[in-house]
Amino acid sequence: MGSAKPPEAPRDAALPDAHLRETRHSTQELFKGKFLHAFRDQVVLPDGQMASREYVVHPGAVMVIPMDIGDDGQVRLVLERQFRYPVGQVMVEFPAGKLDAGETVLACAQRELHEETGYRAAEWARAGVMHPVISYSTEFIEVWFARGLIAGERALDAGEFLDVFTSSPQELLQWCCDGTVTDAKTLAGALWLQNVLSGAWTLDWQTPA
Repeated sequence: MGSAKPPEAPRDAALPDAHLRETRHSTQELFKGKFLHAFRDQVVLPDGQMASREYVVHPGAVMVIPMDIGDDGQVRLVLERQFRYPVGQVMVEFPAGKLDAGETVLACAQRELHEETGYRAAEWARAGVMHPVISYSTEFIEVWFARGLIAGERALDAGEFLDVFTSSPQELLQWCCDGTVTDAKTLAGALWLQNVLSGAWTLDWQTPA
């Protein structure tokens, strides 16, 4: 049996959306690897019937949208190309990675940006959070913007291979349109980026110590 499970809301008719909520009845650990931790739960449905739910517990992750703004005001984005074994493809992505135990989301964003691209950023802004696979995982991804980029040496993990390159926002949006970019978090990041650059969405920039 496993203990690393999301908190269970009490089954209470007074709660919002009580007519939609499911309540855990029992849980069974299916698999625990170096990264994946899978469970099968028996749940009570809103009508009192039982059902089975299988899901993966994930520690959470961050994605960084790094913006290099030139003297002419033009924005260049830092992106990566990386082979993803489960889908058998090289994917275009924003820098991202999972949280280490006890790590804050900002510290994770700073670490992943530096390790994967070599860049450090003077200013950071939290955009929001997304849940990429709500049907079978607890994973969340914090979305952060970074600017004031300073280039440096990468510090890739052992066994990690990726290319780092830059593009304009217009190029990225075209790749999202024509199917070059299919990574869900990067598609969501492009939506955030488009709205931030248009002024429709604002960011609260900070300069970490």
